[in-house]
Amino acid sequence: MKKKILVVDNHPVMLKFMNDLLSRKGHQVVTAKDGLSALDVLKTFTPDIIFVDLIMPNIEGKKLCQVIRANPELKNIQIVIISAVAAEEEINLTELGADACIAKGPFNKMTKNILTVIEELELKNLRALPGEILVLKNGNPREITKELIAVKKHFEMILESMSEGIIETTSEGRIVYANSAALSLSGEPEEKLLGSNFISLFLEPDHKRIKNLLKKLGSGPQQISEESPITLNGHQVTLDFLPLELESPIVVIIINDVTERKRMEAQLLMAQKMEAIGTLAGGIAHDFNNLLMGIMGNTSLLLLNTEKTHPHYEMLRSIERLVKSGARLTRQLLGYARKGRYEISPINLNQLVEETSETFGRTKKEITIHRELSPHLFTIEADQGQIEQVLLNLYVNAADAMPKGGGLYLKTMDITHKEMKGKLYKPKPGNYVLLTITDTGMGMDEETLKRIFEPFFTTKELGKGTGLGLASVYGIIKGHGGYIDVESKKGQGTTFMIYLPATKADYRKTSVKNETIAEIPRTKKTILLVDDEEFILKVSKEMLESIGYQVLTAKNGKEAVKVYQEKQGNIDMVILDMVMPDMSGGKVYDLIKKINPHIKVLLSSGYSIDGEATQILNRGCNGFIQKPFSLKDLSLKIKDILEEGG
Repeated sequence: MKKKILVVDNHPVMLKFMNDLLSRKGHQVVTAKDGLSALDVLKTFTPDIIFVDLIMPNIEGKKLCQVIRANPELKNIQIVIISAVAAEEEINLTELGADACIAKGPFNKMTKNILTVIEELELKNLRALPGEILVLKNGNPREITKELIAVKKHFEMILESMSEGIIETTSEGRIVYANSAALSLSGEPEEKLLGSNFISLFLEPDHKRIKNLLKKLGSGPQQISEESPITLNGHQVTLDFLPLELESPIVVIIINDVTERKRMEAQLLMAQKMEAIGTLAGGIAHDFNNLLMGIMGNTSLLLLNTEKTHPHYEMLRSIERLVKSGARLTRQLLGYARKGRYEISPINLNQLVEETSETFGRTKKEITIHRELSPHLFTIEADQGQIEQVLLNLYVNAADAMPKGGGLYLKTMDITHKEMKGKLYKPKPGNYVLLTITDTGMGMDEETLKRIFEPFFTTKELGKGTGLGLASVYGIIKGHGGYIDVESKKGQGTTFMIYLPATKADYRKTSVKNETIAEIPRTKKTILLVDDEEFILKVSKEMLESIGYQVLTAKNGKEAVKVYQEKQGNIDMVILDMVMPDMSGGKVYDLIKKINPHIKVLLSSGYSIDGEATQILNRGCNGFIQKPFSLKDLSLKIKDILEEGG
């Protein structure tokens, strides 16, 4: 029976011999000079038998067999390996899907074996079982061939073990080789990748960029560098194009996956950006609090000498309330700058979520609140007021995204750092409490998501938002050693995920303290007041004198130490500003404590208690008061410290 036969071999003499032999026997013969050409032939010609050489350029014989066997349309084709290395190389015919294998040798002996195999295939009664090779009896195995096989295997092992992807293409860009790393990066199986166009691996917008580089290969190697990587199957990669002039021109392409490196760079840049903005925000808040201190101090002095029946009394109280409102704004800035924690204590997050969401729900009846709170939640150590601020900011943010109402889903659960996978950050080992807050609102686009935690960034109308709410949320969570993520899609709602470190400490149920003070305590002690801002020094001195204190002042750290050295016997207490040029409040405190270890010191700052103030308090300082403070606040603080220890 006449057969349709395809012969694949890179040697022209071998192709002519096979064509002449098989054509004389009446078979229809088509030839191909390499594996790539064979794949082109198989698009329009389906043979009964394929004779395949093992060693060929542009897709070797083994790869070609694997591609053929992976194609369901070619499953009935019978494959015969015909190779010069068949006798020397151990070939697994079953693995290749081959039906027989013939070793090349003298043409007269090969003729007999070729015709025998065709007869046996036709009868479907092969005497050569899978794995058995029909070897010509023409002497000992050739040592040179064995050495070449060893070298070939050596280089194959090197290429397969490389972390870089290696692809070889023809000068037209068709892929003829890909190592394991390249297959992994492309996401394509080898049988589909081989023979395809290299450019087709990339997205349409990048095709022109690659084509332009390929056109320039005549002048030497080309590159897509790390500065502007290209996307391959979701990976950010660099490409090095190396043109090689062999028997036929080829291009070797080295693919480096820089996804992780670029992610780390982006993370570092974002961290540096947020840190810089945080420093700026903290500085603004500090200076603004100093200004508010001047207003609050003067207002307190006026109120002290104004009867409640006076027409200006309510106006002064209004100014005081506005100053406190301004101070709340700066607390948000300080929260973002991670300088906003006050009193840290063990807290049950479930309790805060329940209380704050119930209060919020009463004001937003159009929003349905769903709670799924873990009954045995880990305890966290946090500032209750700050965490409440986080929750309320996120509730308000969710409500703004649902102007016509919707659902707010609150869920808590215990997790460990091992479950926090695929993040831009590497969480510290340990247990965490996870709080997720999900709304069914309008969602956000990618550009908004990128900037959501930046201070002063807002999508609301002018006058409807400060852009500080989510910035302070970010800073507060970071300040508590936690992490915050956000997921959102336009029209599909938003989910915030907050991770806070767990603690083994026990918590006590908290309650709000309502303290009323009938009058401002007065005394006749001497206080050394230290501040580098002249207007604060002036107003604070007047405040202290108005309630009976004698006041000494110092405009900087050096002057403060000098005054204390000279008059320490008359000074009962020091009120010390934290941030001063030349000599900081911390340094002044240490020097004064050396002079008198028992001196009582009250720290004062436009920043909050967190950071350097906490360190000084841990060194024995007696108290802290944050600017702006009222006369009543100041008086009570001083009274508590002076009465401390008798």
